[in-house]
Parts: sequence; C-alpha cells; structure tokens
Amino acid sequence: MTTDVTTRRAAGEASPRSIGRIALIRRQSLFEFRLIMRNGEQFLLTLLIPVILLVGLTQASAISLGDTVAGTTERAGLVVPGVLALAVMSTAFTAQAIATGFDRRSGALKFIGATPLQRSGLVWSKTLTTLLMLIVQFGILIGVALVLGWDPVGPLWSAGLLVAVGAAAFSTLGLALAGTLRAEATLAAANGIYLLLLLGGGIVVPLADMPAPMATVAAALPSGALGEGLREILTDGVVLPWGRLLVLLAWAVVGSFIAVRSFKWE
Repeated sequence: MTTDVTTRRAAGEASPRSIGRIALIRRQSLFEFRLIMRNGEQFLLTLLIPVILLVGLTQASAISLGDTVAGTTERAGLVVPGVLALAVMSTAFTAQAIATGFDRRSGALKFIGATPLQRSGLVWSKTLTTLLMLIVQFGILIGVALVLGWDPVGPLWSAGLLVAVGAAAFSTLGLALAGTLRAEATLAAANGIYLLLLLGGGIVVPLADMPAPMATVAAALPSGALGEGLREILTDGVVLPWGRLLVLLAWAVVGSFIAVRSFKWE
C-alpha cells in the first residue's frame, strides 16, 4: 500500500486530499461532460425539442403569438427567448433529474459518495456540467435563430448572467428531486413538472398573455422568471431585470439547500 502511494507520488499523481475542492468539482464536471458528449443520445433529445419549437413557431404564421406582427424577424424576436428558457429547463432540470435518478439506482453515485467530492461538490459539479452542455446547445440554437432572422435587442452579457443563474436554480432543484425520490418516481415527476411549466410556467407563453392569477404564480417560479427575464432583455432591451434575477437566485439557494441536505447516494 505504501509502495503504491509512493509510486503515484513519484509519478506526479496527486492524492485526493492534496487536490483542492474547486479542482475536484472542476475535474468531475469535465469528466461527466465528456461522458455525455461521447454518448450524446440524451443530449440530442434535449436539444431536439427546442430546435423544433424554434423553427416551427417562427415559420408557422398560422399560430398566434399574441400581438406579434407578420414576418419571420418579428416572430423570432418573440419565440427565441422562450425557446432558450425551455432549453435551460430541459437540460438543467428534466434531463439532469432523470439521469441522476437512474445513476443513483444503478449504484454509480455510491462510488462518488466514497470520494472527497461530498454532496455539495456533486451538486455543483453537475451544475457546471449543465452549464457546459448549455453553451453547446445555445451555440446551435442561436445559430439557427440568426438564420431565421433573429436580431437581439438587449445586452447579451445580461442574458448570459440570467441563464447561468437560471441553470443553477433548475439544476439544484433537479438534483433535489433525484436525490430524494426513486428513479421511476423521479422520471414521472420530472416529466410532469416539465409539462406543467411548459404550458403554464411562463416559458413559451408570456406572462402578459396569461390570466392574472396564473401570471402571478408563474412570475414567482423559476420558469417564469427566466422566460420573462430573457424576453425583457432580448426583446424589450432591458439591461438587467433585477426582480427576475432575484427570483432565480432565491430558487438556486433553496434548491442547493434541499439537495445538499437531503440527497441520498443510493
């Protein structure tokens, strides 16, 4: 045993204790990102729905989008923010919860639990993995949107900040779900919540086009805060919607607390 440790140190391999916590989180997130990219069926599935909605809603003039005027460019301005918010929810919440739930059932997470990563490190490494996936997804979605005539109005840096905080909120909530329910229950709950938020959570339908009571509830949800915040930035030219950002930050804190406190490795 001593000889093996001495050999690893002589070869320049760091022991787990000598690696900083941030480095551990970074290594784990990059490892999981590479695994997803090598076997990307799930990644492509989460990308496929937003792309279909983006092209379909932009091109299908028969579908009413509230007070929009005819023309691809104007429709793209209304569609793109909602589709970007949908991509965040699909990747950070639904896909994250389902994949983590089945990893937990298979016993894969039990081995990670024996490492110095700990629960909080797992939560943030998976959140960073989600952000890396979203960078790839957004590159594709924004490219398609530009081809369709999309012309963003507001600053992209504030939209990126809102997306990052929104991804953290959805990711931690997805991990909290996957860490407490069985895999099959997580699958049903994640898909059910996804459909509810898609239809009435302010993702695709703007809050202004929803009944007042429903809009009030949706505005307090991470889906409504992200969807409406991106519309305010990219369509209305708002520099930074602080109210939407604070809602997402609150959900990220709540999700992190629940995930770290209640997550079970098996």
